[in-house]
Amino acid sequence: MQVFIQHTSAGLTINENADPTVRTDFETFFNRTVPEDISLYEHTLEGTDDMTSHIKSSLLGSSVSIPITNGELNLGTWQGIYLCEHRNHGGPRKIIVTLIGA
Repeated sequence: MQVFIQHTSAGLTINENADPTVRTDFETFFNRTVPEDISLYEHTLEGTDDMTSHIKSSLLGSSVSIPITNGELNLGTWQGIYLCEHRNHGGPRKIIVTLIGA
């Protein structure tokens, strides 16, 4: 199964999904790595999170692939699919899911 997000300011990833502090640490890491400092970027028409959202999305990517076994997603015990919203006030998002195979 391929999951694809049709946006340039949000991304998809697979990561540990049992402990909610993982999501907090993800956000902390991205905010430190790609700071919302408007003086660093030219593409800021939509605010301080404009270009930073595009960079964060590129770091994660826009799709994930997950095998399906016996009709079930074959994720690891602790894995989950994250839709990572990088805008401070993101809007609706469109996801395309494609099943490949027999």
